[in-house]
Amino acid sequence: MHEECGVFGAYGLASAAERAALALYALQHRGQEGCGIATYDEASASIHMVKNLGQVKEVFGPKDFLALPGDKAVGHVRYSTTGGNLPRNTQPMLAGTREGTLALVHNGNLSNAAALRRELEAKGLIFQTDSDTEVIAYLLAGELIRTKDIVAALQAAMTRMEGSYSLVMLLNGTMLAVRDPFGMRPLCMGEVEGSPVFASESCAIGAVRGRFVRDLKPGEIVRVEGKNVDSFFGGKPSAGALCIFEHIYFARPDSVIDGQSVYEARLRAGRILAESHPVKADLVIGVPDSGLIAAIGYAEGSGIPHGEGFVINRYIGRTFIEPTQEMRASKVRLKLSPLRRAVEGKRVVMVDDSLVRGTTMGPTVALLKKAGAAEVHVRICAPPFLYPCYFGTDVPSRELLASVRWSHEELTHRIGADSLGFLPLNRVHDLAPNSGLGFCDGCFSGKYPYEVAE
Repeated sequence: MHEECGVFGAYGLASAAERAALALYALQHRGQEGCGIATYDEASASIHMVKNLGQVKEVFGPKDFLALPGDKAVGHVRYSTTGGNLPRNTQPMLAGTREGTLALVHNGNLSNAAALRRELEAKGLIFQTDSDTEVIAYLLAGELIRTKDIVAALQAAMTRMEGSYSLVMLLNGTMLAVRDPFGMRPLCMGEVEGSPVFASESCAIGAVRGRFVRDLKPGEIVRVEGKNVDSFFGGKPSAGALCIFEHIYFARPDSVIDGQSVYEARLRAGRILAESHPVKADLVIGVPDSGLIAAIGYAEGSGIPHGEGFVINRYIGRTFIEPTQEMRASKVRLKLSPLRRAVEGKRVVMVDDSLVRGTTMGPTVALLKKAGAAEVHVRICAPPFLYPCYFGTDVPSRELLASVRWSHEELTHRIGADSLGFLPLNRVHDLAPNSGLGFCDGCFSGKYPYEVAE
């Protein structure tokens, strides 16, 4: 799996680049391949940018902030879906338009990016990157020629774009934040010292000592210009289709998305698993980090004692969002060490967020059995992955999905578990009863918010 990315924007804040870096630290879990910050400097009326491959701590140092003057900034952490892990694909992305230089950051994936790219290339446009973010930038640049108004240009572009996108951008000192008409990717607004900020998750607003204001609505465009904060809408209105995997895996537990606490959603996942897949066991453990909270919920729901079964190496990133399978498998061994004294001789329930290819689950179960666990019962906080995702969660083609390749019994045997239980598909929406939006669960059900042409 690839993607999530994280986006951030700050308007009218002193040391905007430093604030953006702090927010990107809080969003680092959403992407570890590359990051960048662009600022707009009123004095020179120009965009300044620093970006590179690597994590925030590797890309930004004190000298870099000196190269990022201005009180307006957009920032991005990247994990690639469309476009490889190359320096040219890192964001922010700059695009020259007739109205000035556009600095754009994007979380999501356009399902019709290939068709739009072919259309733009036929008009003579030359792409410098492999990213669908550049497709969005060229669409906006073209619409600006016609409308000369960025909001009108966005509204026109949104009628052409299909898929998921949360965008923050700067154009001539104006900041815009945009959420796609289905609200597939999260985007919220906050306030820091009286100035507006935007972020993929509310945890980033807290990181810059801000106050959460609200989530952007599906299809909403927020424009910040001087003292004015205005709201517009583009695309067809909908009840929303937020990616349910935000609550299962991607988002940080202390975030609240569209009114639903991620922490509470994961507790509920564990309780549902305990109800739907009970087992006689001595200990419930979670796979760090995304399985830990659900494990607490499973213990509460089952009455089985909860404990820790692994020591995690905090210097190893999230194996789920490594770009190659070889890297994912090797990092499992480096990242997790079983606590022999905790699991030896015990029947263990091991709770994890998902099972996609099945290639990292087997080594994880093997670690516990080698440490002396008598039984390992795997419980998964998501239904089986059966279909691809076209909207930014890089679920691989169907033939690579473990639950497509093997029967339930075969998969249980292949990962070395004594039993295997998935979250029931008919309970997946029960994870987030407080959400103000509906959900997309297409990777589990095959039912997408709209028909995908490509």
